Amino acid sequence: MSRKDRRRGRTRGFTLVEMMIAVTLVAAIITGLLMAMRTSLTAYEKINRRLEDNRRVMGLDQALHRQFGGMMPVTGECGVGGAKVPAFNGDAASVRFVSSFSLTEGARGYPQVVEYVAAPDPHGGVRLMMNERVYSGPSSVAPLCVNGTVPPVQVTPQSVEMAGKLAYCRFGYRIPVPDSPLGGDWFTEWQRPDLPRAVRVEMMPEGPNPSQLPMLTLNVPVHVTRLVAGVYADQ
Repeated sequence: MSRKDRRRGRTRGFTLVEMMIAVTLVAAIITGLLMAMRTSLTAYEKINRRLEDNRRVMGLDQALHRQFGGMMPVTGECGVGGAKVPAFNGDAASVRFVSSFSLTEGARGYPQVVEYVAAPDPHGGVRLMMNERVYSGPSSVAPLCVNGTVPPVQVTPQSVEMAGKLAYCRFGYRIPVPDSPLGGDWFTEWQRPDLPRAVRVEMMPEGPNPSQLPMLTLNVPVHVTRLVAGVYADQ
């Protein structure tokens, strides 16, 4: 090998400075890619969380319409001598009734004793809680009435949180009027021998977010128009 070829062989390859520059450029590119991926994942999580919240609002709307729409005109035993009373009562903070729609089994399961109550939220405001258990006849709603009074709805570890972080949640009941498809005035308490024409559920989130579906006031019609405690010719 000549001297010229040996000199050319010694000049081949990369210097230390060139290696450091290359490593720095690769590290900068990888850092940029990681930051872009992190930004994309953060945006994806926000969008996914927003979609989940919107689905929950829509699911609550559908569940309330189906449960109140499936209200059954049944009676329970209450008071001295087991007097028959409608298995429906409610006030501004809670409502209790029997429905043919179950949140867990849908419309194909057994009728359920459904309870809704506005309870304090540990994170602030109030939350809408729901209880349901199988209805097996008048005896299954007898414990709901003790000594002629209706005990309040209790929140248990088995209760389902339907909506949380609400500024307020209250119920209203529309009095039925014969031959009127709309009904009459709204009341905040219901202790009558018939069912209301409609049930109103007023909800307002504690911190409204314009990018999410709001909790709206729902007016759910009740499709039963007969007197629950009345005696009919076919009975």
